[in-house]
Amino acid sequence: MIHTISTLAAPAAIGPYSQGNQAGHFIFLSGQLPVDMESGAFPESVEEQTEKSLTNIRSILESSGCTMDNVIKTTVFLSDMNNFGAMNGVYEKFFSKNAYPSRSAVEVATLPKDALVEIEAIAYID
Repeated sequence: MIHTISTLAAPAAIGPYSQGNQAGHFIFLSGQLPVDMESGAFPESVEEQTEKSLTNIRSILESSGCTMDNVIKTTVFLSDMNNFGAMNGVYEKFFSKNAYPSRSAVEVATLPKDALVEIEAIAYID
C-alpha cells in the first residue's frame, strides 16, 4: 500500500506530484527546492539553498515520524558543479558522521525557478 505524505511544514508541490510517498518500509521524497517557508523565496547562496532544501526534507521526514538518520540515499542536483564543495560543506552537517547516506550529485542545465540546488531523498523505516 502506498501512503502519500503531505505536510504544511514544507513547501507544497508546485506541480502534479506529492512531497513524498511511503511504500512499505521506504519513503521516497520528491526533489526539494530551497523555498523559504516564510517568504516563499530562495536564499541567494548555494550554502543557504542547500540548508533550505535539507531543512525541507527534514520537515517532511519528521511529519512521518522519521529523522535524517533514516535517509539511505540522496540525489543532489546542482546548476553548477563548481558549487559542489560549498554544497557539501553544508550537506554533511545534516547527517550523522560514519552513517552518511549513499549519494549521487549531478550538474543539470537548469533547475525549477533557477534554483542553484535541489535535493531528493529515500528513507528507510524499521
